Amino acid sequence: MLDPKRGGSPAGRTFARSWGGSGSVIDIDGPVHWVEYGDPEAGSLPVVMVHGLGGSHLNWVRVAPALAERTRVLTVDLPGFGLSPAGKRQTGIPANVAVLHRFLTEVVGGPVILMGNSMGGMISMFEASAHPDTVAALVLVDPALPAAQRMPHPRIAAQFAMYMTPFVGERYLQYSSRRMTDRQLVERVIDLCFADPARASEDVLEAATELAKYRREQPSQDAAFLQASRSLMRVMARPQRYLQAMRALEQPVLLLHGDRDRLVPVAAARKVAADNPRWDTVVLPGVGHTPQLEMPDAVLDHVLTWIDRHGLV
Repeated sequence: MLDPKRGGSPAGRTFARSWGGSGSVIDIDGPVHWVEYGDPEAGSLPVVMVHGLGGSHLNWVRVAPALAERTRVLTVDLPGFGLSPAGKRQTGIPANVAVLHRFLTEVVGGPVILMGNSMGGMISMFEASAHPDTVAALVLVDPALPAAQRMPHPRIAAQFAMYMTPFVGERYLQYSSRRMTDRQLVERVIDLCFADPARASEDVLEAATELAKYRREQPSQDAAFLQASRSLMRVMARPQRYLQAMRALEQPVLLLHGDRDRLVPVAAARKVAADNPRWDTVVLPGVGHTPQLEMPDAVLDHVLTWIDRHGLV
């Protein structure tokens, strides 16, 4: 393994040190960066956190340290995101499920509580369904879900339509990168994902801006982002296999969903919750697509209460 704090690694550096995170890199057909919190020997079940489309290990810094007081916590950067360059690897949903499975078996080495946001929630469900021995329980934070009665916000629908269109998606990302500063790129994501952007932590904004600057200086990751987004939309367009994976889950599941999520409407979460009555579901009022960043205390309260009720840690 390579430690990005010591130099010479593909990742180069770690951006979560301010929150007590320690970064490392493993080779899974290319570098995969992750950040660890807490004592590796603490707790009966580690928690592994998986970010969404365009995200990174920084998506979890407002909840990971508190959870690490109870158990080992690891946050992973999927290939093409954060500090894990895609290289020659595929970055679609099946490829990232395979990378996550190898991470769980080669780095953690035992069952985990898998916690996924957005695309990371989808990847986590596929992993838990295909390999139930690696996942003892699931926490889904505004996971990517098939549309229900209510379609996504028009801005979101238009944006993903551009991503899906060959050449148009590539030009859109290139144009956005050229015309915006690193801070503006981060603030655009916050405006999209938060119900109230004023809730954003300045420390997280600064770290995310530094990460955006670092990524801008690396070979373009646009192709990896577009491949992941197009794969995600293909799953949504033909969701039968995804819905089957959900129904196959036998592990305890906690679904947390903001009722002001513009990317995944809360109607979709309510529909999935109704179809899977064994799940524990909490709708968070006045919260957007990334509750763990926007309302971390509420997320921690629900997660820790659920963990205690099921005797997981």
